[in-house]
Amino acid sequence: MRPPTEFGHRGTDEKLRRSPPEYRKRGACDRGEGEQPVRPLRYSINVTLDGCCDHQVIPADEESHRYWAASLERADALLLGRVTYEMMEEAWRRPATGTWPEWMVDGMIPFAETIDSARKYVVSGNLDRVDWNAEFVQGDLEKAVQQLKQEPGEGLFVGGMTLPLALADLGLIDEYEFVVHPVVAGHGPTLFAGLGERLELELVERKEFRSGAVALRYQTSRVTA
Repeated sequence: MRPPTEFGHRGTDEKLRRSPPEYRKRGACDRGEGEQPVRPLRYSINVTLDGCCDHQVIPADEESHRYWAASLERADALLLGRVTYEMMEEAWRRPATGTWPEWMVDGMIPFAETIDSARKYVVSGNLDRVDWNAEFVQGDLEKAVQQLKQEPGEGLFVGGMTLPLALADLGLIDEYEFVVHPVVAGHGPTLFAGLGERLELELVERKEFRSGAVALRYQTSRVTA
C-alpha cells in the first residue's frame, strides 16, 4: 500500500458526520475593531483532475514530497480527524529504533521528519488516547478551532476530507491548497462532497511540477448562497 503523501482520506469520523451548527457568515480572517489577528487555517490536499482524493491513485515523487515538507513547515500545528491522524501515524511516525524504514527513499525523509515532529490537534469521538506529539480538541468544534486560531503563530494546517468539510461549512478555513495531478481516477471519494454553500476563492499562487501536477493556493474571498 502506498503511504499517503499528504493529508489523505480513507473514511469518516463519527463525531463529524453530524450537520455543522448554525453560524454567522463571516470570513474566517475578518475581525472587528480591536480584535487580534488570527493565525490562518490552511487546508491542503492532493487531488486528481476529476476531484478524487484517494491517495492510492495519486502518484508521488521526490519533488512532491519536498513541496509538502516545505508547505508543512509554514504551520505551527496540524489539525486532524481520526482517520487522517491514524493513517499519517502509521505511515510517518518515526520507529522506536530511530531509523526510518528501508522503503523510505531519501526524498521522503524531509516530509517524514516534518510531519513526525509537528504538533497535532486531533478531533475524534472514537479514540481513547493520542501520543504522537498530539492532544485532543475538546468541546464545541467551532469554538475550539477559533481558540486555536487566536493563539500566536504562523498558521494551522488541516488535512483529510471529513473534518475540512465541517470547517469549510463553518467558515473557518482561510486558505486552500490543492495539488492537482494529471490523473483521472473515475471514482471517489471526491473533494467537498456535501458542502453546504458555494465557496468563492481567490488564486494567490501557482506552481507547476515536472510531473505535470499543478499546485494552486487560494484564499477565501467570500461565501455565497
